[in-house]
Amino acid sequence: MKTLIKTLVLPALFMVAITTQVSAQTRRTTSTTTTNKTEKATRTTTAKSNTNTTRRVASSRVTYKTPKKKIVSVRNVPNRTVIKHNGQNYYYANNKYYTQSRGRYIVIAPKVGFRIKVLPTNYRRVLFNNHSYFNVHGIFYTQINNEYEVVDPEVGTVVYELPEDYEKVVIDGQTYYEYANILYEKVQVDGTRAYEVVGIIDMQ
Repeated sequence: MKTLIKTLVLPALFMVAITTQVSAQTRRTTSTTTTNKTEKATRTTTAKSNTNTTRRVASSRVTYKTPKKKIVSVRNVPNRTVIKHNGQNYYYANNKYYTQSRGRYIVIAPKVGFRIKVLPTNYRRVLFNNHSYFNVHGIFYTQINNEYEVVDPEVGTVVYELPEDYEKVVIDGQTYYEYANILYEKVQVDGTRAYEVVGIIDMQ
């Protein structure tokens, strides 16, 4: 009888023990995989949140590859519109902004908050996250009531072309593209060349 118990019962107990161990190991493996996936998702989300943070760069850190940035001035600006901003007069015509000095009109990058009533017909709509922009010759607008206000695009916004008179700049040894104080980096989107906003030059 003892021999029969050893022959039948002990192998059965051995099999139960192995099954329990394998089951426990399987649960540990599944738990570990789930945790890793959760951590990965958290890291990805955090990285995206950091990308969307506005990055302002002091103008003192920016070096233009062209020795002197071009200053364009004209004697007259036909059909100009006066823009009042922070108590000063600026002028707008043909999607260019001017300030007046010594009898001449000097082309400037528009300041955030400048408003116009009508967009040029060649604008492009740019969507990023929950933002809808109108891009005209490198200048970003958002619609407010019946006007269009100049704004800084959110970091991560992508456009597929820059104005011809963009500038190449160097910041901390890295080369970027600049237009209207907006910094871009060249990227590939689905195999197509594009430019991603990476920061804003702070002129103050």
